[in-house]
Amino acid sequence: MPNYRRVFIPGGCWFFTINLLERRQSLLADHIDTLRGAMAQTREKYPFDIDAIVILPDHLHAVWTLPPDDADFSTRWRLIKTRFAKALPKQERLSAIRKKRNERGIWQRRFWEHLIRDEADYARHIEYCYINPVKHGLVTRVRDWPHSSFHRDMRRGIFPDDWAGDAALTGEFGEA
Repeated sequence: MPNYRRVFIPGGCWFFTINLLERRQSLLADHIDTLRGAMAQTREKYPFDIDAIVILPDHLHAVWTLPPDDADFSTRWRLIKTRFAKALPKQERLSAIRKKRNERGIWQRRFWEHLIRDEADYARHIEYCYINPVKHGLVTRVRDWPHSSFHRDMRRGIFPDDWAGDAALTGEFGEA
């Protein structure tokens, strides 16, 4: 079994990528209110700040800051993923291993996390969240993607509404 090494810094700030198991699904965008509810319910007992988030049909990116005495992002993601999965009807295909372990077939088991190191790293990862729907060809302007904290940051004056311009991109980007 792989030995995953994660950095745990109380009060730290992390960038995350969380993927659906079936990358051709659109469960996250289709059930956005369910996902928001799972996050809100988790934040009640395990608070964290959402510095940035973008939810695409099959994956999401987020930048979180945890409370000063807490470094347990794994529990938070486990709860969010579990709550989301339990709220959906059991319609997904299951591998023999997932059936044996009584698991759902909605999420990839693990997630990608990156400890934010400094202000420049923070800015890069916030911008990566916001440009992601454009990168994946879902919209041509950042402001046109509805499932993003970009709109909150735009209202706060952090980003102008035309940030990143109008990018009519061609080619293949991101994961297959």
